[in-house]
Amino acid sequence: MLKCEGINQYYGGSHILRDVGFDAAIGEVTVVLGRNGVGKTSLLKSLMGVVPVKTGSIRLDGIDITRDLSYDRVRKGMAYVPQGREIFGRLTVEENLRMGLAYKPAGTPIPNELFELFPVLKQMINRRGGDLSGGQQQQLAIARALAAGPKLLILDEPTEGIQPSIIKDIGRVIRMLADRGTMAIVLVEQYYDFAEELADKYIVMERGEIIRRGLGRDMQSDGVRALMAI
Repeated sequence: MLKCEGINQYYGGSHILRDVGFDAAIGEVTVVLGRNGVGKTSLLKSLMGVVPVKTGSIRLDGIDITRDLSYDRVRKGMAYVPQGREIFGRLTVEENLRMGLAYKPAGTPIPNELFELFPVLKQMINRRGGDLSGGQQQQLAIARALAAGPKLLILDEPTEGIQPSIIKDIGRVIRMLADRGTMAIVLVEQYYDFAEELADKYIVMERGEIIRRGLGRDMQSDGVRALMAI
């Protein structure tokens, strides 16, 4: 579903991403690991077109989207849950979910599946997003991204600042979505145990480069936990 090759990106004179290449397949969770500041979020922003790449290519379902604007990538089936959630605090839960349908025809209903995945959102449908707990806001952010039925879901540290019970719920939903075989999932994560539990494939980044890659089931034998502590 997603194929990246030779991605290089710069902030001013700083070389942030260095010849990054990986792919993400339908029905799989591809986990991106690494310490703070190694380029993980910059990679996701490059995938979404939030920041341009200097060189390299990004293909979605075989189509080159390297120079597409962010909203065009969304229309082609990409969805992004940024670090920090970035929901609309003054809008209700329902209004936030409708923002995920912004490019759909007027009157497109909110998929009932979202409330099956995250029942708390149904209970709080008229509550303002800013009044939700951090974990509830994260569930709302993921549901908003799923509203339009993406082919590729990109998540940036969804466990950050979240209580353990909701981390389990989010992990369950991510695994369920992947196992359905209708989308590819790219997950940036610092919480090693959560990443290992979900990963079908993994990549480890250091100083803007991929230094290790492999299958999720091999993370322990590959010494990935130690790499994140270097």
